[in-house]
Amino acid sequence: MRDVPLLAQNVVRFAGEKGAVVAADNEETAQRAAGMIRVEYEEMEPLLNAQEAARPDARLIHPDMGAYDGFRRPPAQPSNVFFSASFGIGDVDAGFGEADLIFEDEYRCGRTHPAFFEPRCCVVSVESDGRAHVWSSNKTPFGLRQALALAVGVDEGSIVVHPVHVGGDFGSKTAPFDEPLAYLLSVKTGRPVKIVMDQVEELGAGNPKHAAVMRVRTGVTRDGVITAHLQEMYFDSGAYAGLMPLGALAGVDRIAANWHIPNARFEQYHVYTNNLPGGYMRGPGEVQGSFAMESHLDEVAHGLGMDPLEFRIKNILREGQRTPMNELFGEVRAEETLRAAVEQSGYGGPKRTGIGRGIAMCARPAGGGESYAEVVLNADASVVVRTPIFEPGTGAYTMFAQVAAEVLCVDVSSVDVQVWDTDAVPFDSGVAGSRTTRMAVPAVYEAAEAALNELLQAAASQTGWPIDALASEGRQIWHGGTESISWTSVVEAAGGTINGRGHSQVIGQPEHTAFAAQVAEVEVDEETGQVRILRFTSAHDVGTIINPIAHQGQINGAVVMGFGYALQEELLTDAGRVTTLSLADFKLPNVADLPALETVLVTSDAGAAPYNAKAIGEVPLLAVAPAIANAVRDATGVRMKDLPLTAERVLTALREPRA
Repeated sequence: MRDVPLLAQNVVRFAGEKGAVVAADNEETAQRAAGMIRVEYEEMEPLLNAQEAARPDARLIHPDMGAYDGFRRPPAQPSNVFFSASFGIGDVDAGFGEADLIFEDEYRCGRTHPAFFEPRCCVVSVESDGRAHVWSSNKTPFGLRQALALAVGVDEGSIVVHPVHVGGDFGSKTAPFDEPLAYLLSVKTGRPVKIVMDQVEELGAGNPKHAAVMRVRTGVTRDGVITAHLQEMYFDSGAYAGLMPLGALAGVDRIAANWHIPNARFEQYHVYTNNLPGGYMRGPGEVQGSFAMESHLDEVAHGLGMDPLEFRIKNILREGQRTPMNELFGEVRAEETLRAAVEQSGYGGPKRTGIGRGIAMCARPAGGGESYAEVVLNADASVVVRTPIFEPGTGAYTMFAQVAAEVLCVDVSSVDVQVWDTDAVPFDSGVAGSRTTRMAVPAVYEAAEAALNELLQAAASQTGWPIDALASEGRQIWHGGTESISWTSVVEAAGGTINGRGHSQVIGQPEHTAFAAQVAEVEVDEETGQVRILRFTSAHDVGTIINPIAHQGQINGAVVMGFGYALQEELLTDAGRVTTLSLADFKLPNVADLPALETVLVTSDAGAAPYNAKAIGEVPLLAVAPAIANAVRDATGVRMKDLPLTAERVLTALREPRA
């Protein structure tokens, strides 16, 4: 989606947009020079409300949008609604006609930021022959190469991106930011150029999680069977869509997969406003949609006079049933996962006044993509895994080393992992969408298998032993378990190294999805409105866990991120200008805010090859906020419909007259 100018041209569409760039030998000089720039502005009335901006008669924020490239689905006529989609199953109108009762409501999610400590940065060096080298904290090197080439008008082949550690990301560092400006400055100066964003720029002009408004409507029979569900989602995409590389929030079509609803429709609208542009953040679109869905259906249960657990079990997805998004997954374990969370949490046990418990569920399959890998066996019996995947901080390299070590029957300490640049392989999808295990592990596994086969072939050629009688273990090639030749001897005779390559391409809907059920226990202070989490239980439907420590780290990290999203984190604005411009104001959870986190693993043999693994990067986050909101409802009888559930909002709701 190419709607973002390198610098504002004639019009500034949001407070924080870049209008000029200065390069200097040091930061102090650059800042002094930038401070000397004077710009005359003619102020316009901003459009800051997505629903108002979506109206047909609203002022167009991009009057020339028809000239932009990259629309996933170009609007039929100019509109601030630059993307819309509808998906679902069955006949919603007929489903509502079958309902005895219909419940309607509206939920809102505030704008929030990943709040990573390591800001975006890049170094670009354009050589005299036009060849450009890029080091960037962007986490999709091939996507960055393509976007940069389009932005500056050069061939992709003239750019090589060297992947580096990105630090904190949580989805946000998928889009290019300052790389095109650094490229042009390098061309202009003939020198490498480095650009580093500071915290004010990150919070005030980054690409945060979208603010959203969700309208939900559900039809049920009197005994609690859902007959129809409609959800309309309006996402405030801010001034530009190009900071979402796909031009829309890809996760919206994954919400509600834990429910069986025969007639459902989900409509999403992405709207231009004069707010700062939105981007991807862990569970893009799913977090907002899940909050509305899981909160609303909890309220439907209360409206029917049913326990939310009973209502969920009555309408839970089971084997052979299609999801509300019309997807069919194998080995559905939604009910088992829900019951595991309930049993571990003590959901139905006694509790004192002011304490509430809430349940929420979600499901998310692993993303697809393409990746390559190479495994190199050295004469000193060491192993090198080469991959275009950088270490994103999740333990991916440890996992790659484990896979290679297991295939080759060597100690994991002898395996080193190295990263390839974009010249080394045709393509890699990058780290996003909970796809690393599903996408990259098969490539590493295949490369290790290929290297092992080459090693055994070489040993067979050197010794005359039949290859089908050979096995590698402990740096020896064994024949029949009684005689052996050293790995070192075989590799040295083969020229010093033996290589194997692997390629993985995973496209289309996965066969399995990962379910999660979460139970929050909270205490609400009715004098202050403060919500304190006393206990939080997560149950996860998992396949094979390759690295238990990293797996649990993903769960804990996502849950804590969900605490912040649910209770305190929000980018506040005044007339479109972000006012929370430091992490002192943007309040992240700290250790004192955290209860003991309990996890239950519901194991199975279902999952992606070669080890039957399931996604874990995003699914632990998706149901955290609605579980907490449902617990607040249980404690107080008040339904909170706006995130975050700050003490001020909760206290205001508690003081409102109740029906």
